[in-house]
Amino acid sequence: MYHKVTIVGHLGKDPEMRYTPDGTPVTTFSVASSRKWSNTDGSQGEETVWFRITVWRRQAETAAQYLQKGRLVLVEGRLTPDKATGGPRVWTGQDGTPRASFEITAENIRFLGGRTEGDSRAGVAEPDASYDGGEDLPF
Repeated sequence: MYHKVTIVGHLGKDPEMRYTPDGTPVTTFSVASSRKWSNTDGSQGEETVWFRITVWRRQAETAAQYLQKGRLVLVEGRLTPDKATGGPRVWTGQDGTPRASFEITAENIRFLGGRTEGDSRAGVAEPDASYDGGEDLPF
């Protein structure tokens, strides 16, 4: 069996790189992928989905060096299910609201836009500023 997930979105905060005990680099970061639409009654709808990304080895070093909060990125990888439930990781946030994290192990990362992004972000929904993609994560 095989599955692949492709997402495009903005980083919610700067990447965090660390090393495993055997010296393998691993970087984690969060990505917000948003979409907007118009309802039949003319009202606007918006949905933002957050993903927790883990990237390994040389790509981990490159991601930690060049990615930063707000940067537009394309991530290809596989979903990493919660071992207890087989689905997304679910928990209760500090404010008592239910939260979920879709976790992806990245196989390929593409940096989109320029270093300053300029006009390359036109037409792309921004992540919700009220959530930085990791404050309430239990890990």
